Amino acid sequence: MKKLNDILNEVKVLEISGSPNREIGNIAFDSRQVGRGDVFVAVSGTQVDGHLFIPQAEEKGCTVVVCEQFPENLSSDVTYIKVRNSAEALGQLASAFYDHPSRSLKLVGVTGTNGKTTTVTLLYDLFEDLGYKAGMLSTVLNRIHQTLVPATHTTPDALQINRLLKQMADEGCEFVFMEVSSHAIEQNRIAGLQFAGAVFTNITHDHLDYHKTFKDYLEAKKKLFNGLPETAFALTNADDRNGKVMLQNTKAKKYTYGLKSMADFKAKVIENHFDGLVMVVDGEEFGAMLPGEFNAYNLLAAYATARLLGQDKTEVLVSLSKARGAEGRFDIVRSKNNITGIIDYAHTPDALKNVLETINKLRTHNEQLITVVGAGGDRDKEKRPKMAWVVSRLSDRVILTSDNPRSEEPEQIIEDMRQGIDPARSGRTMIIVNREEAIKTAVNLARPGDLILVAGKGHEKYQEIKGVKHHFDDREILTEYLQTI
Repeated sequence: MKKLNDILNEVKVLEISGSPNREIGNIAFDSRQVGRGDVFVAVSGTQVDGHLFIPQAEEKGCTVVVCEQFPENLSSDVTYIKVRNSAEALGQLASAFYDHPSRSLKLVGVTGTNGKTTTVTLLYDLFEDLGYKAGMLSTVLNRIHQTLVPATHTTPDALQINRLLKQMADEGCEFVFMEVSSHAIEQNRIAGLQFAGAVFTNITHDHLDYHKTFKDYLEAKKKLFNGLPETAFALTNADDRNGKVMLQNTKAKKYTYGLKSMADFKAKVIENHFDGLVMVVDGEEFGAMLPGEFNAYNLLAAYATARLLGQDKTEVLVSLSKARGAEGRFDIVRSKNNITGIIDYAHTPDALKNVLETINKLRTHNEQLITVVGAGGDRDKEKRPKMAWVVSRLSDRVILTSDNPRSEEPEQIIEDMRQGIDPARSGRTMIIVNREEAIKTAVNLARPGDLILVAGKGHEKYQEIKGVKHHFDDREILTEYLQTI
């Protein structure tokens, strides 16, 4: 059992009603998960306000309520703690409750629009290959050394993060690599964590349904760097025009990486094929099994991070030469008659542009490129026509289809996308709402040597329709149809 006083040390408490000197059970911010003797943190969320559920938490036997406003009726059996920001307090409480696990780990956060998952996967695989016990928190999955833990969000909630970090520390992990989304930063899910370093990959148009403006989105990313201690490192992409912005207010030691600009860690792409890259990294020639310039950035970010964490240059490059990257990121499957299928998570205009430009640089142009793509429902609607514009300009044929429509009608999402199709390319665009049928049609249209890009869902194993997640795996379906031809 923990004492309430012991986990309050770093919380900015405005007012307390009741005794802070009491034993507590667990911490919860969902009233349905509250047990007797627990702490209930009333968080003002984006969908619901946790303050409305204080009575239910009290009925379930919570003995401590952390909130931004005291309820009208205070129970004599409950200690009430008023704070300025409940979400921030939740992170600080969770960290203390689990004995500050991030302080006993070298925790590195990776943020940016694209490349987060591949970079943390490369780093996890690299450090495991170098003989360390490592941990990973990513969109695709979480790893506690060799144990896999399914991932449900880009960044879990503060309680889950600290619980996982505690398990990693107990397992003997030394390094942990974590995707840090803008939502997680803005919602204070990383409050209370101590980072050994942070990496910025790039920033483009995404999540403006949540952040409203690009400036807000940029500032959310920047908060990760603003909060770094002097002992940490801040590593940014010198080739991204907003890369230097990340370093403006950080106390951490500043470093850059890049392919084009002057940088502390520099690389140059010599060869670029579907089967991989040949690069010169800090003067050393190095071959990788990941194709595309965007992967050159991911590999360079991983290399620079490893060097900043004290690893040997040659050992790092040898290990990265074996790396395969993250599931659902430029995943290649081939048919017997040489049709190449590519599954990629690209779901923003810029990510689609990157993956399509990569394919176009690698192809002979004697073949056709067929792109199957949709857009997610209940998300930034502004990017839908922009996504369609990009794919229509950079593909020979386009099939607009459903992605995760969530609560929206897929036909309306597709119509939003269709508005962005280049009019000159409209005759080479098809609309097939059923995603499996769309993939099947792309395979049937393909001739030997052609290329098929299935974009948007990547590693996901489901399709969310009207609140229900149905099993759906782009790779599984594309592979199945490619084997039948």
